[in-house]
Amino acid sequence: MKKILILMLSLFVMFSLTACGDGEDAGGDEPEGEAQAQEDPAEDDAEDEADIDEDETDEEVEEENEPEPEEEDVPREHRNALQAAQNYIDLMAFSEKGLFEQLTSEYGDQYPEDAAQYAIENVEVDYNEEALEAAESYQETMPMSDQELFDQLTSEYGEQFTEEQAQYALDNLSE
Repeated sequence: MKKILILMLSLFVMFSLTACGDGEDAGGDEPEGEAQAQEDPAEDDAEDEADIDEDETDEEVEEENEPEPEEEDVPREHRNALQAAQNYIDLMAFSEKGLFEQLTSEYGDQYPEDAAQYAIENVEVDYNEEALEAAESYQETMPMSDQELFDQLTSEYGEQFTEEQAQYALDNLSE
């Protein structure tokens, strides 16, 4: 049974190759040179397009695999601090001071101050929006007067947002 399948597969491949031949034997009316001249432009265009596509794909893959030059120069601990900072920002509202303290605290991440500062300078964040998020969270869990909320957002024992950020939060808090 196996021999029959192999034979049938071989015949199929042989017929396929014959049917897909380059046509040099077909059309015997034309001289060989003319037949090739007519076929070559189309083949060349297709080959050129394939080569261009392969070149573009190779370049794209190389660009994707190349690390950012800036990242190579950044120490591992700084990169980790930045990733930790971004995780914190994505999970909950933080002021710049609060985030720095979380990253450097002996009860937090314990990053050195230079790594935490790098993270603060490079994290993707809008502290006005962070203040608004914190204000909304307070309003949901324990409603406060505007003054009490402002104090909580700016307190050194609270959220540690700047007065401008806290005011932005109050101004944009839904009624």
